[in-house]
Amino acid sequence: MLYDLSLHMGYVYDVAASGARHLIRVLPLSVPERQRLIAGSVTVTPGADERTTFIDFFGQQATAVLIRAPHERLDIRMQARVMVETPSLTADLSPPLDELKDELAGLWSVDAASPHHLSGPSPRLPDDPQIAAYAREAVKPGQTVREIATVLCSRIHKDFTYDPKATTVDTTPREAFRLKRGVCQDFSHIMIVALRSLGIPAGYVSGFLRTLPPPGKERLEGADAMHAWVRVWCGEASGYVELDPTNNMPAGTDHIVVAYGRDYADIAPVIGTLKGYGNQKTVQAVDVVPVK
Repeated sequence: MLYDLSLHMGYVYDVAASGARHLIRVLPLSVPERQRLIAGSVTVTPGADERTTFIDFFGQQATAVLIRAPHERLDIRMQARVMVETPSLTADLSPPLDELKDELAGLWSVDAASPHHLSGPSPRLPDDPQIAAYAREAVKPGQTVREIATVLCSRIHKDFTYDPKATTVDTTPREAFRLKRGVCQDFSHIMIVALRSLGIPAGYVSGFLRTLPPPGKERLEGADAMHAWVRVWCGEASGYVELDPTNNMPAGTDHIVVAYGRDYADIAPVIGTLKGYGNQKTVQAVDVVPVK
């Protein structure tokens, strides 16, 4: 599936910022047998006094900008054309849960794709006993790792309500779990904590959803902004499987990857600092349109 993407992230300050540094990760990845970035660009207004583009540890392109001049607003725009080639899920070759530990122990690699990075607590995702108990309730004897991940994906979708007003970007998994409400970031974080508590490596995926659904299909939750879902390591034979708990589905040709990480902190679309005070207003607009 071929898509044209556009993203606008805008920040309007009550009082002009006298300087700022930002790190931006919004350009889709090229991933073998998953998707291919054909062309893409990121623009920042006002223009940056310094700008550096680099590839971070997990393999995604990041853009660092420094703006020295006072500015009352910041606009970040991304445009890209992407070919998505996500295959459908094949036969379940993942091991039973009690065998996954041995497979992990035999895996020595610690490169960017290693599941060892996704096995323990991470900056935004400490261990949580309540979420761990919730995960254990879902597990049945003899289930494979992929079966467990699919059950948890479905259960979170059923038990939690999509509510953009219930949480913020800083809401912890424990708070969202208590509320039983939130958005894609919250549902993905809860699912990751749940899987890790069982010994299953899991990480965070940021990206985009197709804006308009195919004829006869419902619009997916999270299509109006950047989206998030979960990457699960299902053993050496199966590798990684991506599941979307917000929509209770495997990530497919409607899902476009921007970045992989341990949690939101690794791959936040925009982070940084600025000199200023007062409040700010933010806007975000996303269009993901199939190319006819």
